[in-house]
Amino acid sequence: MMEAQDPDDPKGLIREAYRIDGIGEAECRSILIDWALSLPPSVDYATIASRLAGRDRPGDHPMTGLLLAAGAPRMGLGGRRGGRNGRLGESAH
Repeated sequence: MMEAQDPDDPKGLIREAYRIDGIGEAECRSILIDWALSLPPSVDYATIASRLAGRDRPGDHPMTGLLLAAGAPRMGLGGRRGGRNGRLGESAH
């Protein structure tokens, strides 16, 4: 019997990661990257990752930790700071 497609996990990659006995963080990280690349570019990855992490899943599974990290708010994402401004800071101009 085929399971219903999950819009948050259209290829079932995250679901299958939880089913693999003895899977490690490195394998989960690779699966998480494949999952992110399979989603449309217009989606909010962090929101979806948080939603997936919040489901009834084992808290000690390596995928749970990665999903929580992927869904965590990012601090200080002000964009690139290269060139002169990156070396001298905002007050230089």
